[in-house]
Amino acid sequence: MRLADAAAMPVVGFGTYPLRGAEAEAAVASALDVGYRLVDTATRYGNEIEVGRAVRATGLPRDEIFVVSKLRGRDHGYEAARRAAYLSVERLGLDRIDLYLIHWPLPMRGAYVEAWRALIDLREEGVLGSIGVSNFLPEHLDRLRAESGELPVVNQVEAHPGFVPGLVEAAHRRLGIQTVAWSPLGRSGRVHEEPRLREIADRHGATVAQVVLRWHLRQGRAVVVKSADRRRQSANLRIFDLELTTREYAEVGASVDPRGRIGGDPETFEEL
Repeated sequence: MRLADAAAMPVVGFGTYPLRGAEAEAAVASALDVGYRLVDTATRYGNEIEVGRAVRATGLPRDEIFVVSKLRGRDHGYEAARRAAYLSVERLGLDRIDLYLIHWPLPMRGAYVEAWRALIDLREEGVLGSIGVSNFLPEHLDRLRAESGELPVVNQVEAHPGFVPGLVEAAHRRLGIQTVAWSPLGRSGRVHEEPRLREIADRHGATVAQVVLRWHLRQGRAVVVKSADRRRQSANLRIFDLELTTREYAEVGASVDPRGRIGGDPETFEEL
């Protein structure tokens, strides 16, 4: 897909949280080998070194791999964000980060606009490719535009059949921001136990995960999905030829008893 800044971003990415050390490196190497071309990490995950090592070892041309990382909360502020971004590039061992996100808004600290200004300058200097945010609410996005004159091209947010961030996605459509879903299958495993989802998957000879990921794409979202298992990694990529009926897509969205967020609330979450 094309982002608002014209950058091409894969719609299905490999997420690396909470993988660490040799497990992280092996999982990223496997994911790239089966066909993933977007790898998502973050300073807070503590695995940028291993992610970068796996990316460099693939032998694939650098411009074929889209690397995402994120600024942690304690590095909000202009100078702190600049230092942190340079350190992420150094840990990854790459020439640039293709998409760099502010991980959480931390509105109680009130420093995300200054961090955003740093990302704008780093993009202009060629240290970063595209720039965006994660877990931002509409009021945070509007403030970025009002105070910096620029909007993120991506907002990576929690989204799954048990939690659809409708107001946030409405703001994205209004502002031209691409939604990327983290935890697109949820975290509890409940999605795999839903009878209606199993029925849909069986009708199409698919897995429940494939059905849910295809539903996300139908909704216009990109997704970041994690599995260290090579077989599941491969299966989660085989969704582009899967087409559900209009009724089935609607059933996916209504299939899980909505229980709200499974992650932090962007208004109060303190990610440091």
